[in-house]
Amino acid sequence: MTQPIRKHLATKLFVATVTLAAAGSWVLQSTAQDGGLRAAFERYDKNKDGKVTAEELGQPVLFKALDGNNDGSITWEEARERFPKLKQLQPQPDPISSNKKPADNAPVVEVKRGPKILPAATEGVGRFVPDLEFKDVNGQSHRLSEFKNQQAIVIAVTSTSCPLSKKYLPTLARLEAQYRDRSVAFVYVNPTETDKLADIQAAITDNGLKGTYSHDGASALLASLGAKTTTECFVLDASRTLTYRGAVDDQYGIGYAVEAPRQNYLAKAIDATLKKQLPEVAATTAPGCELDLPEAAKPTTVTYHAQIARILSTHCIECHRDGGVAPFSLTSSDDVIAHAPMIRQVVERGIMPPWFAAKPEAGQPSHWINDRSVPEADKAALLSWLSSDRPLGNPTDAPPARDFSSGWMIGKPDAVYQFAKPVPIKATGVMSYQHVVIDTELTEDKWVQAIEIQPGVREVVHHVLVFLQVGDRRGDDADEEGRGGFWAAYVPGNSYRIFGDGYGKRLPKGAKLRFQMHYTPNGKAVEDATKIGVVFAKEPPRQEVKVAGIVNARLSIPPGADNHREEATLRLPFDVEILGFMPHMHLRGKACRYEVGTDEANARMLLDIPRYDFNWQLVYRPTEPIALSQGQTMRFTAWYDNSKNNPANPDPTKTVRWGNQTFDEMHLGYIEYVQPGMAPGESDNLRRAALGNRLGDAVFESVDANKDGFLTRDELTAVKDKYPKLKENPKLIDIMFERLDADTNGKLDKVELRKLREVISP
Repeated sequence: MTQPIRKHLATKLFVATVTLAAAGSWVLQSTAQDGGLRAAFERYDKNKDGKVTAEELGQPVLFKALDGNNDGSITWEEARERFPKLKQLQPQPDPISSNKKPADNAPVVEVKRGPKILPAATEGVGRFVPDLEFKDVNGQSHRLSEFKNQQAIVIAVTSTSCPLSKKYLPTLARLEAQYRDRSVAFVYVNPTETDKLADIQAAITDNGLKGTYSHDGASALLASLGAKTTTECFVLDASRTLTYRGAVDDQYGIGYAVEAPRQNYLAKAIDATLKKQLPEVAATTAPGCELDLPEAAKPTTVTYHAQIARILSTHCIECHRDGGVAPFSLTSSDDVIAHAPMIRQVVERGIMPPWFAAKPEAGQPSHWINDRSVPEADKAALLSWLSSDRPLGNPTDAPPARDFSSGWMIGKPDAVYQFAKPVPIKATGVMSYQHVVIDTELTEDKWVQAIEIQPGVREVVHHVLVFLQVGDRRGDDADEEGRGGFWAAYVPGNSYRIFGDGYGKRLPKGAKLRFQMHYTPNGKAVEDATKIGVVFAKEPPRQEVKVAGIVNARLSIPPGADNHREEATLRLPFDVEILGFMPHMHLRGKACRYEVGTDEANARMLLDIPRYDFNWQLVYRPTEPIALSQGQTMRFTAWYDNSKNNPANPDPTKTVRWGNQTFDEMHLGYIEYVQPGMAPGESDNLRRAALGNRLGDAVFESVDANKDGFLTRDELTAVKDKYPKLKENPKLIDIMFERLDADTNGKLDKVELRKLREVISP
């Protein structure tokens, strides 16, 4: 764990509560009486010399405020006198808030990328565009001079295999219709040679494009313009002077989508050009699939057939194939060459293949059996080949093609459950979660050996969570927001689960499957009918696989905070073996980690994700199950970016709290586990323990009248009427103290109260 994080946590423990005020100052509210403060003082007095040094406390701002005589140490008398008087600290750079790398080994990588304004002069704005020839999809030749009677020409780069290009086609069609009667011509240029003519014709028809459409992979026009991506647009005035180049707007970008654009760059540029003025913003970046810029080819001994085809088969083809979840195929050399610039960009940036766990220490193997990272040797070979003249080599060196003909990664399912009625998906914007319930109609309990979810229209399905519902009541594995766990999950690249020998999941008699569907419109209105296939086990497993959540549903992210920290804990009521981790946050999620232990100095890191990406809800599976013991505490910590610098942020001016939609947030650390020694089918209370933590914390806050961090008998007696079981039997209060007051000090802290469920539940 990094030292800034330790310092931050030490400060939080010592001060007790730090709240960011609306004015931007830090307000300290003491919640500890002398006993609690004394305990904190002794905890930080590590050498037990009766003083706390700056190094022991680890927070310079607070240390300076408490060190009354400036002698370099804090005595107990200084702490007791000065701590209650600290009402407010002026804004200071908190170590974790100013640290742009909230977790260890965080690379400088943008997982979300929106348009950025560029200097117009350096991007060629104001120069003359020559009258170059280009051909439309029907083979007819055109020149820009044929539009000389128009007041403006819009040249839009596009592609039917680039996801962002496809999303922007409806917007471009709308703009074309909007300006058609205002002497504005639209020209669409598709430089991707492997885009199919049938797909292009369908895109023209479906979107009602009227402008000239050119499919020219070696377009001299785009080379003259210096086009960089498949979403870039150029505006020329009547004299063919470039007045704007850049993005259509900021509604879609790499790693995000919002309901409506906040900046309409292209429309404003057209308006300014028609008025014979320069746009206020004349150049931006245009996030999309990168184009192949001219560069000198570098020599290489790597060939496609001998090395590249094998690298792609290992790391990419599962998704990038016909019928796969990726937007284009990479199963042929033509496919790879056509998308070479985009492949190079995402591999160099480390965002493909998707894998976000911190790298192991140098020379150490990965801790994760499903690690998707490309080994450095393979990465170097791939980048070397992409930067060369891309030799194919000898076809006899090619590996055999992988077989995906069965349609199911798990083999032929024993049962398939599909939506009875397709879900309509709109063409643009964002959608709320959709919920669909399927009745399995099972007449007996079944044990499941393998599960696979197949979206009906893969390109619009972001992720799926499936919960169990038994009868009319949602069971332990399903609640309204998925806090307690899930039964099955799907994200691109993680669509199936095959359990090892002796492991399986229970599908009860009469169970219903409740699908939580997150759809991402991609530019075309479609209907989706997702299905799930299962393979039944031949015999009951030795271990039943379950999922629980470590949850903080009371999170509160201040407006504009770029590195806000939240945490949740779960004390294990029995021994467990962890089989996987699946962190879940929304658009403001930035980084997260799982740890075991509450002692900051000795906490054990289980999983560190220094850069979280909502677009990839990955499961991280350790090479060996992680054994944890009864009584240990797991902690899930997350950092959020609610600032205007987060391009996916729906609204940086609002305080963000828990909610089911992506414009809200979640703090949810799923764990997949088994309980050693428990027979399959027996119930456990790990999920109840997690719920008990939240129940205990909520009770604590509502009962702690003087906010001193402890509950007394008098405080519980004062509110007994709020709790039916206490009201019916006041003696439970005495029983509570006898059972929960572990240190017999006559008051309960939060940890002690978390056992409340064991006392008052039937």
